[in-house]
Amino acid sequence: MLFNTLTYLLFLPVVFVLYWCARNVRQQNIVLILASMVFYGWWSREFLALMLAVCLFNYFMIPGLKRSRCKKAFLTATLIVNFGILAVFKYFDFFVGNLADALFLVGITLDYPTLNLILPVGISFYTFQLSGYAIDCYRHPTKGDVPIIDYLTFITFFPQLVAGPIERGDDMLPQMAAKRQFNYDVARDGMRIILWGLMKKMLLADNCAQVVDYVFDHYDAATLPDLWLGALFFTFQIYGDFSGYSDMAVGSAKLFGIHIHNNFNKPYFARDIRDFWRRWHITLMTWFKDYVYIPLGGNRRGSLRKTANTFVVFALSGLWHGANWTFVCWGLYHALWFVIPHRWITFVIVTVGWVIFRSPDMGVALQYIEGMFSPQLWGETTCSRFPLVLIAGCILTEKLMRDKEHPFNFSTTGLFAHQGVRMSVYLLLFLLTVFFGGKQIQFIYFQF
Repeated sequence: MLFNTLTYLLFLPVVFVLYWCARNVRQQNIVLILASMVFYGWWSREFLALMLAVCLFNYFMIPGLKRSRCKKAFLTATLIVNFGILAVFKYFDFFVGNLADALFLVGITLDYPTLNLILPVGISFYTFQLSGYAIDCYRHPTKGDVPIIDYLTFITFFPQLVAGPIERGDDMLPQMAAKRQFNYDVARDGMRIILWGLMKKMLLADNCAQVVDYVFDHYDAATLPDLWLGALFFTFQIYGDFSGYSDMAVGSAKLFGIHIHNNFNKPYFARDIRDFWRRWHITLMTWFKDYVYIPLGGNRRGSLRKTANTFVVFALSGLWHGANWTFVCWGLYHALWFVIPHRWITFVIVTVGWVIFRSPDMGVALQYIEGMFSPQLWGETTCSRFPLVLIAGCILTEKLMRDKEHPFNFSTTGLFAHQGVRMSVYLLLFLLTVFFGGKQIQFIYFQF
């Protein structure tokens, strides 16, 4: 089920009413679990069964992770199952194919099978959430036991189930156990955030996508301005798409009195690449820092080890995005700029990196980037420039709202003191989003 559909527009208020009609926290959690099953099962009942099976396996491993004399074996088994399932669905064909190519270079021909499996939506996100909590239980065995209803609510909570943010048990489980009462101000704030997310997705991302697809499909015949416009528009397409989803997830959670983390903090205003990664996909990079970078030694074992750890983390974060060398190279590209001090324009570095991310293979990426810096390709642009207006609107809105937690939190003085005026503005923004939104496309991060 997609956030930007009529189905979700009908689904959300039904769940909202049932949830707040529930008599206690346990009943509220059951409503959320059932709603999450409908939300995920709307796409695939088979993969819903897979997700539930993995969740239950992890839950019943928790006592062994905390109290068993061989709790390290329990942790190892848990992580092998979690990442083994992820590897089969996401990476089997990639690794086997690359192994066959490597053997062919030394004269060995390998006849290998391919699975061609459909990737379950959100598997990378819920695998990391499950595994992070398993590691936390291993590290801190004194954590109290969690009822299965609370645990399933934490893992399957539908606003963040398929594309994050990647939440932690220490943040979510106390909320799952605590009494929750309806708060009008929090719910109103949630609706404003959902509206901003819809605008970023439907107005910005979907309109940019049409130009991006055209340029990348015809990159070998595109002019230099077209190549730069294609790269620029994808830079804002992926931001509008992913941060728009995250905003709608945060806003939807607020409607149920639950706080989940903001995944983005105006990343294109970053001073350098390090600052960019403190602002972009925040929960993923925090996960890698806590469960990969620090266990590898972090920055405690000298500059050489610190650099190596940084490259490992970024290579893995690239591979997390998909089974393609473009994602790995994109991660290593960012690692290079992360460890080398620079005064280059950060936005340009990020934009060039997104070309690698978007390209189907490294050959296309390198040819595209070469064209971006080839004066002989200068010529007239054939692309629509309408997305430039939307990009300017996004930048201006985030700049003006930089001191506020969320956009459209209008002052209640002057003209906006009247609720009717504020509601009229919200309705106008929603109608603009519906009428001027681009062709509907699936959220980019659903494929990861």
